[in-house]
Amino acid sequence: MSKLKLWIHAFRLRTLPLALTSIGMGSALASYNLSFSWSILWGAVLTTLCLQILSNLANDYGDYTNGADDDNRIGPTRAMQSGLITAEEMKKAIVYFVILSLVSGCSLLYIAFAEESISWLPVLFFLLGIACIAAAIKYTAGKNPYGYKGLGDVFVFIFFGWVGVCGTYFLMTKELTWEIFLPATTIGLFSTAVLNVNNIRDIQSDTMAGKKTWAMYLGAQHARLYHVIIIVLGIACAFVFVWREDLEYTWLLIPGVLPSLWNAVSVYKMEDPTRLDPWLKQMVFSVLIFLVSFTLVVSL
Repeated sequence: MSKLKLWIHAFRLRTLPLALTSIGMGSALASYNLSFSWSILWGAVLTTLCLQILSNLANDYGDYTNGADDDNRIGPTRAMQSGLITAEEMKKAIVYFVILSLVSGCSLLYIAFAEESISWLPVLFFLLGIACIAAAIKYTAGKNPYGYKGLGDVFVFIFFGWVGVCGTYFLMTKELTWEIFLPATTIGLFSTAVLNVNNIRDIQSDTMAGKKTWAMYLGAQHARLYHVIIIVLGIACAFVFVWREDLEYTWLLIPGVLPSLWNAVSVYKMEDPTRLDPWLKQMVFSVLIFLVSFTLVVSL
């Protein structure tokens, strides 16, 4: 494998669509409220991609140095685990993407707030961006990574859901209502479900490495039940939003949630963790299908 292909593998491209669903949801909601902005959309997409790749690289570095990525791991081989990328090279790549995230984020704030007179708003979002960078790195890297203390689900829910969706919506509309938190919660819970499948699959290797996750705390059986619960709650939040808005084509949401329900049932029945990886990919696909159907509901 060439060095370029190796780094592309380290970026974990299959995780990028999930990261963009929060931007898509926030943009769909802003369009529904007649405040959509293409320039903010592209700025948010670029910033989110930089942050997600940063998170993936830091996760690769952190899990390898902490012993979670070893020969006992069931999932695909990671970049540092393969021995083809050194720790020094990975740390440099992490620094590069911290810089790219800052530059992209600051450009996004300039686009969003160039004509605004409220000076504290850009500062607030800049601090939020710093928090996003810190969360991306501290998931599994550094001292006391929160991903090793059972907090990964909480942070994924907050940053993929509330921060990503509500942040994008606010950048476009300059307002925020409590109803927006309903679809934001759906995206947050669905994203957490993706992480949960990953954690159920890796219970054995994570336990050996001392990495504590909710799946490890709950045990495989209860973690599968937890998976069903968060997916059903996510679907419920989406339907509450469209019913409150009294949208004409609410029924279009039904085919959009069927793949996630299929994932919930399938993961619940799957007792062999070595066979869970396809359902990890299918859950990512389910979130994208839901986003498309939700966008149609609020657009028609």
